[in-house]
This record gives sequence, C-alpha cells and structure tokens, in this order.
Amino acid sequence: MSETWYERHILPYAVDLACGCRLVRRQREKVVPLAQGRVLEVGIGTGLNMAHYDKTKVAKIVALDPALSMHRLARKRIARAGLEVELVGVSAETIPLRDASFDSVLVTWSLCSIPDPVAALKEMRRVLAPGGRLIFCEHGRSPDEGVRRWQDRVTPYWMKIAGGCHLNRDIPGLLRQAGFECLDLEEGYLPGPRLLTYNYWGEAVVG
Repeated sequence: MSETWYERHILPYAVDLACGCRLVRRQREKVVPLAQGRVLEVGIGTGLNMAHYDKTKVAKIVALDPALSMHRLARKRIARAGLEVELVGVSAETIPLRDASFDSVLVTWSLCSIPDPVAALKEMRRVLAPGGRLIFCEHGRSPDEGVRRWQDRVTPYWMKIAGGCHLNRDIPGLLRQAGFECLDLEEGYLPGPRLLTYNYWGEAVVG
C-alpha cells in the first residue's frame, strides 16, 4: 500500500523526535552495543541506533524498514556512523535473506507497528545463526490493569497517527509464541505517560 502524504512528510519527523528523546536514547545505549558480528536490524526507522553500535564488534549491518519515507534520514545517520550498512525496504514478516545468516538481530521500538509481529519474530529466528541472539527494546502492555484498559481503548486511535503503533502488545508473550526464550528480560516504566512508557528490554535465544 502506498504511503499517504502524512506518512511521507510528517510521520518521519514526528517519529524521529519522539524516538530521539533523551530517555529513549538511554535505552538504546543499553542494548545496541550488545550487537556483534553480522547484524540484522529490524525497523531501522530514521537510523537512531547507528550512533550506538560498537564498531569494534560489528562486521556488517543489514537494516530493514518498509517505510521508505524514513530512509532519507536513516541514510544520513548511516553515513555519519561509518559502518557498513545495507538498507533494505521490506517488512520483517518475509525477510529475503538466508537461514542462519546473522549473529545478532536487533529490534527496537518496532514490534509495536509490525502488522504481524509473531510472523516477523519467526523470520528473525530463522535468520539467526546457531548461538545467535535477538536483542530487543520495546514498549508494550503494562502489568497494571488500569493502564492496560486505557492502552486497549486508545490504541485504535493512536495507530492512525503513529504509523500503526500498538500501545498494548505483550512483548514477552510474542517472543514466546515465536519460539524465543529470554535470557535477560528487564522491564519497567520510563518517565512519562504510563500508556506509552512501559518498556521491555534484553536478549533472547531460540528456545
């Protein structure tokens, strides 16, 4: 489906502003440097992870994002990072890459907006080499019943202005459904509106 005027001209900058704030940047600093070897980044968006990779540990990055309107900003950050990055404009539900071809898969603030997150996670599992790790940081479903109810109410409207973003996805549950086992799962609210700020982050391996 073609992008709307809003998705082409407004959404990339709105996402870049929201996902580039100091609190989110601190979360990126916790997880992105864990990536090593041949890396698949799912949902590169505007390239905000580029500044946080450990260049001494990364051989090459293949970065996926179907939102072509985001690529222009992503390319600028890729150029500044000085990393070898191949940018591919496809969705993660059907990753056009070989089985067992990556040492690390990195996904940050993207599972919320992928139409079929379980299918995407199964594809991530498929392309991970034996011993490889999925590294993730995502916002999602709150453990607090009152917050969850509001997440469920607001999500249908939020999706329309936030690029399909769901506020209420159960990130650990999605990982389990796709066959992953969390090695190191941390979770908690970041400062800000509770509807938006319950975060899950850590590493997972094929279960």
